Amino acid sequence: MKAARNIITALTIVTALAAPAAAQAGFTPVTTKTEFLKIISGKNLKYSGASIHLSSAGQIKGKAYGKQVTGTWQWKGGYFCRSIMWGSRDLGPNCEVVKVDGNILRFITDHGKGKRADMSLR
Repeated sequence: MKAARNIITALTIVTALAAPAAAQAGFTPVTTKTEFLKIISGKNLKYSGASIHLSSAGQIKGKAYGKQVTGTWQWKGGYFCRSIMWGSRDLGPNCEVVKVDGNILRFITDHGKGKRADMSLR
């Protein structure tokens, strides 16, 4: 019983010590087109069955789950605004918050109030 308490105490201490570092790490907002272009330059966005390229000229091309992805994007008012076709399905326009953490870009739909998708930069 005493050994179990010692293990729990040790885990609690390790977690408490790690918490400040975890609080400092994490996603930071991408607020300008210049910053966004610097992050995506020469890279593709990857997620599970998807690989997408965003060109600096505002084109979206790639493949997701066996279907072609095409569309356009622009930077408006601090948001990544895109219109996408997935195969023959029009996913329509949406403006999204973009955040970055290392090689991960997080897109949050509906001006940051909707669903999120984390995509790795490769």
